Amino acid sequence: MNDYVIRVLSSPSDLSPEAWNALLAAEAEPSPFMRHEYLAALNDSRSASPDSGWVPQFVTLWQGEQLQAACPFYIKDHSYGEYVFDWAWANAYEQHGLAYYPKAVVAVPFTPVPGARLLARDAQSRTLLVQGLVALCKQEELSSLHLLFGAEADIAACVEAGLMLRNTVQFHWTNTAPSAGTGYADFDAFLASLSHDKRKKIRQERRKVADAGVSFRWSRGADISKADWDFFYRCYERTYREHGNPPYLTRDFFRRMADTMPEAWLLFIAERNGKPMAASLIALSTQSDRPLVAYGRYWGALERVDCLHFEACYYQPLAWCIEHGAQRFEGGAQGEHKMARALMPVKTTSAHWLAHPSFADAVERFLEREGAGIENYMDHLGERSPFRSA
Repeated sequence: MNDYVIRVLSSPSDLSPEAWNALLAAEAEPSPFMRHEYLAALNDSRSASPDSGWVPQFVTLWQGEQLQAACPFYIKDHSYGEYVFDWAWANAYEQHGLAYYPKAVVAVPFTPVPGARLLARDAQSRTLLVQGLVALCKQEELSSLHLLFGAEADIAACVEAGLMLRNTVQFHWTNTAPSAGTGYADFDAFLASLSHDKRKKIRQERRKVADAGVSFRWSRGADISKADWDFFYRCYERTYREHGNPPYLTRDFFRRMADTMPEAWLLFIAERNGKPMAASLIALSTQSDRPLVAYGRYWGALERVDCLHFEACYYQPLAWCIEHGAQRFEGGAQGEHKMARALMPVKTTSAHWLAHPSFADAVERFLEREGAGIENYMDHLGERSPFRSA
């Protein structure tokens, strides 16, 4: 690596926020979840920390005093909060008397949003960073390395370093009227682009919420009050616990978000009879020189109303995106039902390295079969477009 040096840091606070964010801003596919403030909040709020099984080892590449590349790198003893599922691989290791954990992931914890993971000044630095990650895994005797939801440049560097690729499917909405090639004029124009049955279904679902006496208000950035943040967290925590799990993110994490990057958040509050009863929190891109992108993230409700989830998590955000000229709304991991709301299938890519040669061969064969299945699935979904025929 000539005069390049890899340095491993135990916390994002060990690196200048300005230096990290400058690398991110230069990427073709940045996201707010890779900002220094976001990763630091995950760490400092103990949402993603050794206590929760995410041991941070932020990896940086230096040339002299110049930061050339960096990425979040976590050593883990479980596979929760990743959204690219490798439980079968872990089980296979265990059945053969081998340890799959600890393993390493290059990812944003609990955040299945595609985007840059390997922040780098140039392609050479990105490739050197990947090589350094593999060397670190060998040195630490980790079973494997997993780069999740990477950008195109990340995936290219991983392929060059010999990593295996795995595809999954997400569902994203694009603010483009099919007939005009421009953004929708309003929500009715969006509905008009859909087939009759999809348009009818959405109107029925929205009517159920309105007939139940539910209305919505939204706040953005610094206008989100502490009381609204507190109410949102009540909803978020309750929904997780109703499914038998504690929430991944702490109230302190969201307090830090309100303090350090408020511009990245849009909050919808559902009210009935003047009282708040549900909330959905949307993330927003923060690069002023790039098109606005919205990311569906978290929701919860204190009362049950038929179709409330669809209204809070899809229709209200989509209407806002149309009104404010957002280019795209990403609906998060999985969820074929999202196609009925015009969120269309998009392939996402992760990269994987396994230390054990025989298991690496077996996983490579598995990924070939799985990849063919994903292609067939995408073709099948493509035949079920919710939009009107031309």
